[in-house]
Amino acid sequence: MSWVNRNAVMETPPPLLFESSGTRWRCFGFDNVDEFAARSGSFADLLIRARLARENAYAPYSKFRVGAALLMDGELFSGTNVENASYGGTLCAERTAIATAVATGRRKLEVIAVSTDAAAGSAMDMRTPCGLCRQVMSEFATPDLIVLLDGGNDEDGSLLGEVIRFEALLPWRFRL
Repeated sequence: MSWVNRNAVMETPPPLLFESSGTRWRCFGFDNVDEFAARSGSFADLLIRARLARENAYAPYSKFRVGAALLMDGELFSGTNVENASYGGTLCAERTAIATAVATGRRKLEVIAVSTDAAAGSAMDMRTPCGLCRQVMSEFATPDLIVLLDGGNDEDGSLLGEVIRFEALLPWRFRL
């Protein structure tokens, strides 16, 4: 029987770097950039839409606004976080966008972009979807679901972000 060292940090390979028309991406969970390069044209647009959704957030308690934009069955949807005084009634931006898409009959989540109020260049764990959102995403995830995280803008105005294969973000998701 083998034992797992619970103090060991899960190692991830270094990110691949990808640049295209005013955008710079760090890519996680991909063997090469060709796997998503053909789809990358819409990534900047999705992040900009997530930023616009973030502006409409209702976050009077945490003051941490989040916006999400996604493609589900080829159609664009967006959502924002909506806080509630009871906290348990709070809706995350990712789940709001997914629920809106599902309400129109969509079921296949292809790409989701998330934009938060975290400072440009902040750690990824300040910008990734929460565990509950990840599990909801997994319910509708296509096998090649891509998650985009807004990293802000660089000093030269270039859009910065991460491109993450969903399996790298939630490798052991719950399934029935």
